[in-house]
Amino acid sequence: MSKTVIILGDGMSDHPVERLGGRTPLMAAHKPHIDRIARDGRVGLFKTIPDGMGAGSDVANLAVLGYDPAECSQGRAVLEAASMGVDLDPRDVALRLNLICTVDGRIKNHSSGHISSEEAAGIVATLDAELGGGRGAEPVTFHPGVSYRHLVVLRGWGDPGIDCAPPHDNVGGEVETLLPRARTAAAERSAARLVELYRQALPILERHPVNLARRAAGKDEATAIWPWSPGRRPNMRTLQERFGVRGAAISAVDLVMGLGRYAGMDLIQVTGATGLHDTNYEGKAAAALDALADHDLVYVHVEATDEAGHARDLELKIRCIEYLDARLVKPILDGLAARGIAATVAVLPDHPTPVETGNHGRDPVPVAIWRPGEAGDAVQGFDEVQAAAGSLGLLHGDEFIRLALA
Repeated sequence: MSKTVIILGDGMSDHPVERLGGRTPLMAAHKPHIDRIARDGRVGLFKTIPDGMGAGSDVANLAVLGYDPAECSQGRAVLEAASMGVDLDPRDVALRLNLICTVDGRIKNHSSGHISSEEAAGIVATLDAELGGGRGAEPVTFHPGVSYRHLVVLRGWGDPGIDCAPPHDNVGGEVETLLPRARTAAAERSAARLVELYRQALPILERHPVNLARRAAGKDEATAIWPWSPGRRPNMRTLQERFGVRGAAISAVDLVMGLGRYAGMDLIQVTGATGLHDTNYEGKAAAALDALADHDLVYVHVEATDEAGHARDLELKIRCIEYLDARLVKPILDGLAARGIAATVAVLPDHPTPVETGNHGRDPVPVAIWRPGEAGDAVQGFDEVQAAAGSLGLLHGDEFIRLALA
């Protein structure tokens, strides 16, 4: 069985930016090693967000691994629950629960100023003690995750037919117009319960010791909870069952690790992996190389470029692309050569996160696949424009994963 490494820079692609003279961050960044994969390999575009589906990382990463999001997507919360070890009954409805910062009735940021996991765990424990614990006629439980990313589960009841606004796509939005709403009569009870939890949490957060300390330090507080992305446990065939490969996933993001678990992949934790620009790129590269000893596919996910896009920080997004190139892609390429491993290497984003909007986009993303010994096409670098001229054309469905595993 051949070896494959997929390197995914979350939200890495973008739109032309006026400050860059009409170039995108991928065009402006110095990324010789990613460009080498494009130059020596084959390049194209990949439609990771099917028509009619939301431009979420859950949908896009399902597509990258060759799953049909229309059949498998149940939102990101159920994927994160799998990564966190939160068991879901088929009757449960799980939702991502962000700790967000609001000011004057509007969302200031989706992350409470990137609150630490330790601070957030204390807040979530208090919420579960006071509002959750699986008690009452409409029981819920709260589960701590990483930084601002947590879970709330409607235990044994509820309906996922709720419109919930992703907070990262609505920075600056008016809270009262964005609260959960039922799409169907069956979901009205669930939507009302979520709004109730939102309102009940406000005074708890206002007086919480973690927020008092952050307030005294001049930091953004976790002023509100924000439930979104409802769903039930999905039913997915593993990559082993579908393609006969043993896979491993490396990420700091519960969504990706949960998807890996449902896909039957081994989950590899890397010390210092943060999901931000300060993540341990080198540690992820070393873990990927080691994993190839007993895995056919290694999926390496880096969140930093997506977070920079959401923050609308152009300079940081360019720097994160350059970090990805120099500190992850280069060590992987060098390590493959040093160890004599003739592995296929693919690089791509899951979706765009344009810095000028801060929201996920639905445009097809550039993809490059380099397989040692195979001739490349005429493309000389990796970006949105050059990819459109590549020999792979526009990929759909499971075409990417089949090419990567061929």
